[in-house]
Amino acid sequence: MSSSEADPGDLEDAELIARSVTRPDWFSAIFDRHAAHIHRYLVRRLGPAAAEDALGETFLVAFRKREGYDTSRREARPWLYGIATNLVAQRRRDEARELKLREALGPPPDEEGHAQRVADQVTAEAMGKSLDSALAELADGDRDTLTLFAGEGLSYEEVAAALDIPLGTVRSRLNRARRKVREALGRSDTTTGKEIVNHG
Repeated sequence: MSSSEADPGDLEDAELIARSVTRPDWFSAIFDRHAAHIHRYLVRRLGPAAAEDALGETFLVAFRKREGYDTSRREARPWLYGIATNLVAQRRRDEARELKLREALGPPPDEEGHAQRVADQVTAEAMGKSLDSALAELADGDRDTLTLFAGEGLSYEEVAAALDIPLGTVRSRLNRARRKVREALGRSDTTTGKEIVNHG
């Protein structure tokens, strides 16, 4: 089989993305290879309901940016994690702006009132010192780094590539995130970040 007749499934990510510039339909192979991993990551970050939309958006952004892909990166997954992480951050910013707007406007006239607030509070308290709340207390960069490393199994180098940060920054963020998560969970042992996340 000549190179021009190559099966998309036989190509490495970098070559596949490069060829998809002139053969857009070939980009679907990138989705097939990596969508499950990116979806799992987005579920962890946004919850199941929002993850589906974010997954589609991640691959749409990747498709639009494919012409500028650095083909020295043979594996595309860190690049996709980076796009997904940026989308998560944008959603968080949008949510924060919306919350500030709602607070400025005050509660709606038909607010469900005290009973609903009590129910929400009981539900939140029942969760206790969960991993989710511990992760939520981390700075965005630390949470992104820990989730990609521990939750998604990326190496230090892949996390650095995904977030476009130096390797030393990955190490320092992980050390800081692990310490803060252990403190938040009231733990003083030497459990690793991967064990902390995977037991959450």
